[in-house]
Amino acid sequence: MLTNVYVDGFNLYYGCLKDTPYKWLDLDALARRLVRQGRVNRIRYFTARVTARPDDPGAHKRQDTYLRALLTIPHLSIHFGRFQERITRMPLAFPEPGAHRTVEVIKTEEKGSDVNLATALLLDAFRRDCDSALVISNDADLAEPIWAVRHDLGVSIGVANPYPYERRAIDLIAARPTFLRQINPGMLRACQLPDLVQDAHGKIRRPGRW
Repeated sequence: MLTNVYVDGFNLYYGCLKDTPYKWLDLDALARRLVRQGRVNRIRYFTARVTARPDDPGAHKRQDTYLRALLTIPHLSIHFGRFQERITRMPLAFPEPGAHRTVEVIKTEEKGSDVNLATALLLDAFRRDCDSALVISNDADLAEPIWAVRHDLGVSIGVANPYPYERRAIDLIAARPTFLRQINPGMLRACQLPDLVQDAHGKIRRPGRW
């Protein structure tokens, strides 16, 4: 059995990687742990390029290093959405008495990755590019394409939740995927890339600060 794996990059990051030491994640090793039967045919990783910000000027360099390391996995491809950044005024949750009730913030939104993932998932299923699919995400917006792949196109499909179990998306469960998986810290700890990776352009070293 050949399985295609579709990774919602930012959902994975905010679900189980942020504020952990496991960001140097080997997606192939994780995919093989989650798939369990047969082999992984291809991994599609959906993300957007971050930009330098005053609070974290090195974020884009660390991301570039990680993306380069991921591309050493032969059957992995990266699909880019985009970031939209704007200054907007939002209400404070707990304003002080007599103080302004709103504040200007930099609002960053990632655009396109969920649509890109859904499109690739549906096209691959329609073309019978795989026997089975696995979506790593907790995004409820993916419920409809997951339903279509399973119940209209007849392809086995699973969902792996990167968020804590109690925060799993009910809409994704309601889409009745073939199987469900839960990502846990033990998996992340066991599925790290080597500190030093080699590609055609040279050595890729795990960032010291992440």
